[in-house]
Amino acid sequence: MAVDLNKLHLRAPWQDLTTGMMIHAGGTSVEFHTGEWTAVKPSIDQDKCKKCGRCHMVCPDSAIVVRVVDNARMEGPGCGKTALDRMYQVDTDHCKGCGICAYNCPFDAIEMEGM
Repeated sequence: MAVDLNKLHLRAPWQDLTTGMMIHAGGTSVEFHTGEWTAVKPSIDQDKCKKCGRCHMVCPDSAIVVRVVDNARMEGPGCGKTALDRMYQVDTDHCKGCGICAYNCPFDAIEMEGM
C-alpha cells in the first residue's frame, strides 16, 4: 500500500497505512496535480518574453516548461537546417500560483491571472 499509488483512493485498514501518510516511492510528483491548490496562475505574454529563462530557473515547482519550437527554415550557408527557438509555457497541473516567476521577470511578460 505504501508504494502503490494506484491504491491511494482506496479504503485501507490502519495497519496498511504509512506513518504520517508518507509515500515512500520515488518519482511520484507527476501523479499529484498540486496546481489545484490555487486560484491564480501565471500567464506568459509570448510577445514580451525575451526567452531569458529566469522564470524557468526560479520556479520552485518546475512548473515553467521550456518547449522547443520549429520556427522556420534557414537559408544561406546552412541551407536545409531548421532554426529552433524556445517557448516558455506554464504547467498548470503543478503550478501553485506563488508568483515568483512574475516577480522575477525583467520584461514584465508574466502576469498572475485568476482562474
